[in-house]
Amino acid sequence: MKKTILTLLVLTLAWAARATIQTQTIEYQQGEATLEGVLVYDDAIKTKRPGILIVHQWKGVSAYELKRATMLAELGYVAFCADIYGKGIRPQAPAEAGAQAGKYKSDRALLRARVNAGLAVLRKNEFVDASRIAAIGYCFGGTTVIELARSGADIAGVVSFHGGLDSPTPADGKNIKCKVLACHGADDPFVPAKDLAAFESEMRDGGADWQLVQYGGAVHSFTDWNADGSMKGAQYNEQADKRSWAEMKQFFGEIFK
Repeated sequence: MKKTILTLLVLTLAWAARATIQTQTIEYQQGEATLEGVLVYDDAIKTKRPGILIVHQWKGVSAYELKRATMLAELGYVAFCADIYGKGIRPQAPAEAGAQAGKYKSDRALLRARVNAGLAVLRKNEFVDASRIAAIGYCFGGTTVIELARSGADIAGVVSFHGGLDSPTPADGKNIKCKVLACHGADDPFVPAKDLAAFESEMRDGGADWQLVQYGGAVHSFTDWNADGSMKGAQYNEQADKRSWAEMKQFFGEIFK
């Protein structure tokens, strides 16, 4: 018995040693814009697997999104960090980041075009099972993946983490083909009650399969370990972060079964 356990342990360690998380920077186009995303996957897995599109926060693709992509790759997914802003556009100052995010929030058609361009890159990847794709997004990215759903994208599901939940064109809810999970800080001061109500009405009226999970005591950016509270109303919450990540994994288990 001890020999069998030892053998299994050796085989497990050998497999872990072979498993390597790979990252690949990919340039792609949307119209005349050159975008630059990052693909992350475990090269020890030789079969096709579900793909997860990740959409960044208001400062563009950063180490935060790459860490999330690595976490997903370790779970066996192929993750692609999409670029909404464009190659080299990575604003750091809040005013600049706000201006960039605002540009796309005020032009939802352009936002949908950019996120669908990223989806196309993920869908055609050789390691991805194109019939099993989901998208997740944080803050600005949360808003974006809901817009992806509203665009009628043929994917399995979207997950918004502390994203904007306003419904500028409520009738677009009827275009949603995938399942929707919104993870929301119950005390987020940047999402007014009217936006929550509008989101719920849009989902109901559109006949979507949706969930809205609220975390008590959590404000904006509750999953972002870099949010130290220096921006009022935005702070990391470890409990809400862990709960929402578990909620996402359960959601994936449902949509990819």
